[in-house]
Amino acid sequence: MNTVTRRAFVGRTSLLAAVLCGAGCTVTTDGNITSLTLDVAAVQNYGQAGLNAVATILSIGAFASVIGAPAVAVIDAADVALSGALSAFEAAAGKSLTITYDTSSPSSVVDSVLGALQTVAGDLQAAVKTANASLSDSDLSKATTVLAAVETVVSLFKGLLGVVSVSAGRATMTEAQALRILGVYR
Repeated sequence: MNTVTRRAFVGRTSLLAAVLCGAGCTVTTDGNITSLTLDVAAVQNYGQAGLNAVATILSIGAFASVIGAPAVAVIDAADVALSGALSAFEAAAGKSLTITYDTSSPSSVVDSVLGALQTVAGDLQAAVKTANASLSDSDLSKATTVLAAVETVVSLFKGLLGVVSVSAGRATMTEAQALRILGVYR
């Protein structure tokens, strides 16, 4: 993670507190130490959304043949990494997860889910760009909608962790719309 100024840290903590308290989580601060109880269900939903995005994109018949086996293998590897990160998160978190930090860095199990989800989103974005000209309008529309939904989920996840403000990310739809498109109902 980048070095964060005190002002940016306070701003991120405030954003994080607003997001999490709205989701029923608690945030406490004692000097430079902030503890938060993370909404485990939201992280699980975001991870599952990434897994569903891969399944949806690869279910488009022409898509896999257009991007080729090597690109499908890269996407599959990212999918496996996300699945593993999500399983590790679920095992570590249980029903609730409290993160204590003195910088804006989330704990490693949460960070691994975000990192894997970002990899999935990046790999899908590259694949959609590659296949763009070869897909039918209908398949391209479905792929770009799924891509926009997964990018929205990544942006919302970053906002949840206070990494960036949601408005600075790629949220092009609401959380409910993105999760509905990706087959995760909340």
